[in-house]
Amino acid sequence: MSPLFKKFKNNIGLDDEEKDEEEINDDDEIEEEEEEEEEEEEEEDNEDEEENKKDRKKRKKEEKSKEKHKASSKKTKEKEDWPQSKGQLAADIYETENEFCIQADIAGVSQEDIESFVENNMLVIRGERNEADQTPDKKYYHKECYWGPFSRNTMLPDDINNQKISASFKKGVLTVKIPKKKEEKRKISIEMD
Repeated sequence: MSPLFKKFKNNIGLDDEEKDEEEINDDDEIEEEEEEEEEEEEEEDNEDEEENKKDRKKRKKEEKSKEKHKASSKKTKEKEDWPQSKGQLAADIYETENEFCIQADIAGVSQEDIESFVENNMLVIRGERNEADQTPDKKYYHKECYWGPFSRNTMLPDDINNQKISASFKKGVLTVKIPKKKEEKRKISIEMD
């Protein structure tokens, strides 16, 4: 552009319009850059929010895991406070018109290895099942049989005569029979005035 034309443009104000257009273009570019920066910040914020959500979920899972571990530890502690656990003896408990009966399947145990008694209105049956073959090099595929001490405590009803308990052991089944107390009918005399 020639200097004369520039001077002419300046005199009639055309040069200012170009400057204004350039400024508008510059302002548009700045606005676009600012919008892009804002979008990037929003994306970063969204990513941060997603990361925060993931972190919160992870922390919640960790807290739940810790709570479960505490509960498990508490149960383990409670178990440690009690004597060593024994195998639970399966039993059928029923009553007839005259007696209260308990039958327990105790296979693999001799009669001498079983103990039963009544204490604090509770029938206690306990013993120990010893493994017949105690070879140390066994490699089990599946193991369901319980070997070791076992017990069963059964609360007895109030209407029994625990002085006349009988027990029998036949073919690996222990049967305990406890007679019920007979209700004594007592005549009550009525006085007349």
